[in-house]
Amino acid sequence: MFNTVTIVGVGLISGSFSLALKERALVKKVIGVSRTEASAQKAIELGLIDEALSLEEAVKQADLIYVAIPVDATIGVMQQVMDMVTEQQIVADAGSTKHALCSAIAGHPKRHRFVATHPMWGTEYSGPEAAVRNAFAGRSCVICEKEKSDAAAVATIEEVYRQLGMHLVYMDADSHDMHTAYVSHISHITSFALANTVLEKEKEEDTIFELAGGGFESTVRLAKSNPAMWVPIFKQNREHVLDVLNEHISQLRKFKACLEKENYAYLLELIEQANKIKRILK
Repeated sequence: MFNTVTIVGVGLISGSFSLALKERALVKKVIGVSRTEASAQKAIELGLIDEALSLEEAVKQADLIYVAIPVDATIGVMQQVMDMVTEQQIVADAGSTKHALCSAIAGHPKRHRFVATHPMWGTEYSGPEAAVRNAFAGRSCVICEKEKSDAAAVATIEEVYRQLGMHLVYMDADSHDMHTAYVSHISHITSFALANTVLEKEKEEDTIFELAGGGFESTVRLAKSNPAMWVPIFKQNREHVLDVLNEHISQLRKFKACLEKENYAYLLELIEQANKIKRILK
């Protein structure tokens, strides 16, 4: 499908994206753009990219430019990329927030060459070593502001994600940010907070290691996520994250009040209500 794809950022998402394209013979060559020489070399060693170049040189050679870097860096880089692309090139991103980016490039004369996407997949790991094979199969990918992008460019990106086994969802940028606050961003805040709670109260590290069961481990797993990635996400999606955080705190207060007042009948109701999530998440 592509002669050359440039990935800006050579980490978890972009590296996994590159592997998926290569495995499905959707690309002949992948160029990487990285902030550090060490990451670029590691990406070459791992087969994520075929060579590393500067942003300008990498964009010049690419049919598709795929930007997957922390969201605070994405806007400035994307503006540079949009200034360089031609009418034959496609630009897409993989960021966890969309409103700030889409607003920043809304008036750019090449806006139509950009397709705003968010593959809803990730792990707590980062860097080239975190890339995994067959990462996106069975997951959802959100495409935002489809109507503002060139129809042929959108169709190409849609086909790429379908080839990777993804289910496509369409939203405006603000709706995307609201929904991801509820289903993704709050999960990370909860995990960070739980990790801090345990680290503050349980001073015996050996005890944490020995007694922490699967439930705790799965709940706190996201606390290992890269702060350089997540602080900008929370900053850009501040209003929606505050909304969901206020609701989450309200729910926690209900559980606390049940225990304080020994109201175990209501506690049972709260848990039974929570169990209804099984209808959605099998």
